[in-house]
Amino acid sequence: MTLADDIAVAAFQSDEEFRRVLDKVIRKDLGLSIAEFGERSRISPSTLYKIMSGDRDPNLNTLRDVVNSVREIEGLSREKFIAVIAARPVLDRIHEREMFVDERRVVVREYAAATMEDAIVAAIRAERDGAQALVCAPIVSYTIEKIVRVPVATIMPTNSVTVAIETASRKIRSQQALPPR
Repeated sequence: MTLADDIAVAAFQSDEEFRRVLDKVIRKDLGLSIAEFGERSRISPSTLYKIMSGDRDPNLNTLRDVVNSVREIEGLSREKFIAVIAARPVLDRIHEREMFVDERRVVVREYAAATMEDAIVAAIRAERDGAQALVCAPIVSYTIEKIVRVPVATIMPTNSVTVAIETASRKIRSQQALPPR
């Protein structure tokens, strides 16, 4: 039986059993705080706190959301993957969501980041999600290696740098060709 099944069964036993099992699943089995579970499940933490304290009974939609979120989080933590942390344009160029490296299947999961802070938060989130390793840009990889416990590989652009320089050169020429404003 899965953790989500445990919650569903407990919901039909009693309110007390539901709260006890939900608390155990969130805090012990998934290793999350109520606030973290709320963020990941998109259920308001205040709603979760009210349910946990007995001040509110979950409606059917909330119960479904809880069960589905636990199912999703539990599934994510079981699947082994490598996280790629990069800006959205870089991630859009990745077509493989699954690769074979040395005859072993590797799942690739994307984490978009627009700033260095986003990249650090994404690295922590990826590690919590169960990433076995991270791939990120050199500008943040050194910092991320100090924060996470999983291996970090650095994206070393080669052709993309050349293409970017060529694009910049073309933009300069096109701006020079325009009449002054």
